[in-house]
Amino acid sequence: MQFKLHHTDQQTDARAGTLTTDHGEIPTPIFMPVGTIGTVKGIHQTELKEQVRAKIILGNTYHLYLRPGMETMEAAGGLHRFMNWEGPILTDSGGYQVFSLAHRRKITEEGATFASHIDGSKHLFSPESSLGIQRSIGADIVMAFDECPPYPSERKYAENSMHLTHRWLERCVAFMQETAPKYGHSQALFPIVQGSSYDDLRRQSAEFIAGQDQPGNAIGGLSVGEPTEDMYRISKLCCDILPQDKPRYLMGVGTPANLLECISRGVDMFDCVLPTRNARHGVLYTRQGIIQIKNARWRNDFSPIDARTDGAPTSQAHTKAYLHHLFRVNELLGPQIASLHNLAFYLALVTEAREHILQGDFARWKAEVIPGLEKRL
Repeated sequence: MQFKLHHTDQQTDARAGTLTTDHGEIPTPIFMPVGTIGTVKGIHQTELKEQVRAKIILGNTYHLYLRPGMETMEAAGGLHRFMNWEGPILTDSGGYQVFSLAHRRKITEEGATFASHIDGSKHLFSPESSLGIQRSIGADIVMAFDECPPYPSERKYAENSMHLTHRWLERCVAFMQETAPKYGHSQALFPIVQGSSYDDLRRQSAEFIAGQDQPGNAIGGLSVGEPTEDMYRISKLCCDILPQDKPRYLMGVGTPANLLECISRGVDMFDCVLPTRNARHGVLYTRQGIIQIKNARWRNDFSPIDARTDGAPTSQAHTKAYLHHLFRVNELLGPQIASLHNLAFYLALVTEAREHILQGDFARWKAEVIPGLEKRL
């Protein structure tokens, strides 16, 4: 994997680059649709490529390990072939899912023992087994196994958790050096900065992660309930330390405004379930503001979903009134159109951000755009 930085904005820390993998190039900044169980929910792979214009998607180690399982995954030749997706794939390590199963897991030096949410069966994820699963999935980018502390966390817990993540990372690096990919393409390891909301711990973790000299780096443990101001402060703190010549991935973030604010602080890559999860509940993101399409005010509104969404054909193809009707009658096409719109909107937004970074007027553009993105219509 290679990363080339083309331009950094002079008024902010926003960056435009290109990440090159064996499955294709990824222009940054980029948003990665979340394909938890081998599919971006409700979206066909052809739509992902041609309408959403996704350049890379995310797969979930925990869920794919449980179903369909690695025997099926390896027999299929990896996730790319299994789901018929030719572009790059990033897999998370399963650490966040283990974090979310607080009442079902136990964390030790060896790893995390957890009970399946499906049938209650017991499993162990260790740094080695997590990366072994990711090898079997065949992701282009694999994430180090980490512990994601809850918010808020006592300082002592956050510090111990950070050191455990660092020790696990050293095992991850060793495992990657000692093993080979299974399907003939390269795989890059991204370590994860932790440290909860404590600036000195974040600084210490970012320095440790940078010192591992891996192909890219990630910032974890945010968007877990902390104030937005903390997310922005910690993102900048970490980006100021992490190497400039490697991509920076902020995990699990966020709203359209969050993306632009964190891009301005030096982040290159994002993923989040928000655009598809909220779409299934009738929430649409547009340049004019946030729409709850189930509200009666849209019943006879025959204007397009979004008056201006570059690269999102669904925004012009369907009216608000039609989508309102689909949700009111519980037609499956409603959430599908909404998901397609939101994902295309996110990808169009980061693409436009990249253009303005390269043009040198990103700060002005961001200031003009964000108020509309946050408005509720």
